[in-house]
Amino acid sequence: MIFSILAGAADAASTPAWVPLAYLVSGVFFILALRGLSSPATSRAGNRNGIIGMLIAVATTLVTHDIANIVEIGIAIAIGGLIGFTIARRIAMTAMPELVAGFHSLVGMAAVLVGWAAYLNPGAFGLLVDGAISPVSKIEMGLGIAIGAITFSGSVIAFAKLSGKMSGSPILLPGRHIINLGTLAAIIVLTGLFAAATGPAATLPFIVAVTVLAFAIGFLLIIPIGGADMPVVVSMLNSYSGWAAAAMGFTLGNTAMIITGALVGSSGAILSYIMCRAMNRSFISVIAGGFGADDSSGSAEPREQRPYKQGSAEDAAYMLEQAEKVIIIPGYGMAVAQAQHALREMCDVLEENGTEVKFAIHPVAGRMPGHMNVLLAEASVDYDKVFELEDINSEFAQADVAFIIGANDVVNPAAKTDKSSPIYGMPVFDVDKAKQVFFIKRSMGGVGYAGVDNDVFYMDQTVMLLSDAKKMVEEIVKALD
Repeated sequence: MIFSILAGAADAASTPAWVPLAYLVSGVFFILALRGLSSPATSRAGNRNGIIGMLIAVATTLVTHDIANIVEIGIAIAIGGLIGFTIARRIAMTAMPELVAGFHSLVGMAAVLVGWAAYLNPGAFGLLVDGAISPVSKIEMGLGIAIGAITFSGSVIAFAKLSGKMSGSPILLPGRHIINLGTLAAIIVLTGLFAAATGPAATLPFIVAVTVLAFAIGFLLIIPIGGADMPVVVSMLNSYSGWAAAAMGFTLGNTAMIITGALVGSSGAILSYIMCRAMNRSFISVIAGGFGADDSSGSAEPREQRPYKQGSAEDAAYMLEQAEKVIIIPGYGMAVAQAQHALREMCDVLEENGTEVKFAIHPVAGRMPGHMNVLLAEASVDYDKVFELEDINSEFAQADVAFIIGANDVVNPAAKTDKSSPIYGMPVFDVDKAKQVFFIKRSMGGVGYAGVDNDVFYMDQTVMLLSDAKKMVEEIVKALD
């Protein structure tokens, strides 16, 4: 909705001189917002800066707006704000990844609708030059619509996978790479033909074809990607939504959209690249779709029944009391059970006993970037106790206990040893080097989101704690007390 309002700003030739300056100020606040959101300690300030920046951008557009009805815009803002406020109040932290994917889909669709509005009524957007849309504006328009459509359909599939409405396993189409490349090539060619054509009758078939193919390629790019790689997908779609906004900003001559879109697009791309490096993935293969997936998946093989040790909360409490150093590895199972508060309470009890406690966060733990960091921050875990993989992995050899709660793929040694595994090459925590491993999961029947068994379950030093994560941690706290 805000995107659409910004898109309605008058063309650059008729805007007052102070308007670009106001948009620049809002852009500075957006940069400060991104800077603040880079750390849990400054995330609240980052959110506030983002709110201020958006308020300045929207207010500036409304003040200079002389096309749409201000009452209708006010009603639209009120309705959208109420919906957003309600969702923010009710949404559970476990549902944040699919919520983010859903928001990305709305940004993508907004870009498509604004692009089509500009095409159907170019005079209202100041796009007419000698009675026609210039080829440059049509290229920008075509790219904005294409990227927006890809973002929309791709985000819908990501939402379906993350929310469990669609299988998280890769759906591999025969010849998918050829299909994807052919579709992308067709979009580029059709955009060029759209720019070269003149008159509504000549341009309409091309822009319709671009829109339809872009919706299709967004779907085709995401369905081959497995659930274990969804955090990168969410980041990548975030980048796409930014580039869609930037492309529309160029079309409409709106500085705020260009700045905001470029910031979102570049930050999302950089984060995707960093996460790909952390997972030993190729950034190009992410863009191509279907990375980390091949035609033979290890999840298709029947699981071998192997012996394992099962323990109780009292067993874990006894060993934790004796430990001098404990490293906790949280995962999505912790989020589902909402066990972060109980985990922080266990951490407090251990530290009172003189135990050193640290948290190890994998770059792709959870279902979106920073998912575990947000949950731990919600439970008031000190930021200086939380470490990324590369900063703490060497410490497992000195740890008395590796305490795994709801994580799986990020501690699976198959990523280092099994070339046929779908997670092969992904850096994982060296929990096998710890003296003792406690592994909380609901049952031995489940596997990680990648669908492969985990050798850590069966190691000599591993004790399986089969229970709901929150219930088990609460029982451990009682036993420690």
